[in-house]
Amino acid sequence: MFGSLLNMLSFPVVAGFGFGQSNLSGKVIVLVLVVGSIWAWSLMLTKFKELRSADILSDSFIMAYRGESHPVALFQNENKVGGNSPLRIIYDQSCSALGASLEASSGNVDDLFDGGGSPRITLSERHINSVRGTAERTVADQALLLENHMGLLATAASTAPFLGLLGTVWGVMEAFGSMGSSGSALLADVAPGISGALLTTVVGLLVALPSSIGYNLLSDRIRRLTVMMDNFAQELVGDLERVHLP
Repeated sequence: MFGSLLNMLSFPVVAGFGFGQSNLSGKVIVLVLVVGSIWAWSLMLTKFKELRSADILSDSFIMAYRGESHPVALFQNENKVGGNSPLRIIYDQSCSALGASLEASSGNVDDLFDGGGSPRITLSERHINSVRGTAERTVADQALLLENHMGLLATAASTAPFLGLLGTVWGVMEAFGSMGSSGSALLADVAPGISGALLTTVVGLLVALPSSIGYNLLSDRIRRLTVMMDNFAQELVGDLERVHLP
């Protein structure tokens, strides 16, 4: 155990030595990978925070929605439960589309939004289809927003190992080339160059592994949110059909 701890503590020293022994191309690749690592971690942390907020707000909105007796009761509520969550945006866009469709057909929108004892408007299939189409389009738009920058994170996870391997191969080629030109086959002559070359692979893996894990975790959250949005869109349309279709 003490030996493992010693190895972990001595890794930065070894890495620093390897960086000093790297050629110019190896140093450039290492610096690019370090910058890429900082960027990837910043993106992952920002995305985790964004998705966590969307999860919490969506859960609060769906609980408030299911606690109302009328499907569009929350639309008139000045207290915007759910904030800017994907579910709230889908709901607002769908209710706005329903109101526009009713006004186009000279309907009384106030009666529709009244959850009291007054008669409710009977909706036609055209009105329901308008809500359904708007909800589906908004779900697709919100899914694209949730997946924003995920392609860049996937690129970092897949490209970093190959970039590190490129630096390693390049460095090893130069090390053996210098050995051939000097006519010396001593390990002491080629070991520093090979050490610097291998450093790029290590750094590349240190960038790729967290990026790959973060990408998979974020993708799982996005997938769950997308399913939640699809289910809510269907639930909203179904509730409108139950309350307002003859």
